[in-house]
Amino acid sequence: MDFARLVPVMRRLALEAGDRIMEIYNSPEFEVKAKSDASPVTEADEAADALISAGLRAEFPEVTLITEEQAASHGLSAQTFLIVDPLDGTKEFIQRRGDFTVNIAYVQDGVPLRGVVYAPAQGRLFYTLEDGSSVEETGALDKAMPGPRSPIGVSTPDNGALMVVASKSHRDQATDDYIGKYAVKDMKSAGSSLKFCLVATGEADLYPRLGRTMEWDTAAGDAVLRGAGGHVVRFDDHTPLAYGKSGWDNPFFIAYAPGVDLKK
Repeated sequence: MDFARLVPVMRRLALEAGDRIMEIYNSPEFEVKAKSDASPVTEADEAADALISAGLRAEFPEVTLITEEQAASHGLSAQTFLIVDPLDGTKEFIQRRGDFTVNIAYVQDGVPLRGVVYAPAQGRLFYTLEDGSSVEETGALDKAMPGPRSPIGVSTPDNGALMVVASKSHRDQATDDYIGKYAVKDMKSAGSSLKFCLVATGEADLYPRLGRTMEWDTAAGDAVLRGAGGHVVRFDDHTPLAYGKSGWDNPFFIAYAPGVDLKK
């Protein structure tokens, strides 16, 4: 893969999808439907998916494309692929809470190497550069020309006073019990893949997820966190979270800054 070509395309498509999402988000009302698994889907999910998928297929027709909103892609099998969640945090979107993101990632041999996470309602854009390092872009977020980009990096954690981030919509007792094993200074709640980005920027040290997720939920945030020096591991054995799994389901996982004393 030519990363010098890939990164600008992913960035542009994320911004274009974000514009379309915000048009619908700011409208007086929008349609909400239920998918086969009873999870919600909106016209914004579908519009963003159509835009991103068309753009990626036009630019990289030879690369397998997996996307949440196209069930036919879920039956595919690949170890190297592009993977998209066009609107991660649909529940946040529906409740107009702003914690939703556009996620596009490139996975090679089971490892998410490049990714973009865009939170259009918050104006925060995180992505990996050609060399794999991660940045947050600020300014006008012009589609044609990148603005100021600040390198991001994980914290140096204090195991006696950790900053923890957890899911806003999927918090449960098992997660609270696990977090209780750590000495926690403060805890934040955030939706969607923003939790990975908060660890990547050093705003949090630890993000445990003891709940169901899919690879399109995590790949882009995982790539951004890796590019910032962080890790994502399986909850059960602390081995790196791998991609290209059958059915695209993830096990429970932990995202963290190196130096956190992980608990079982």
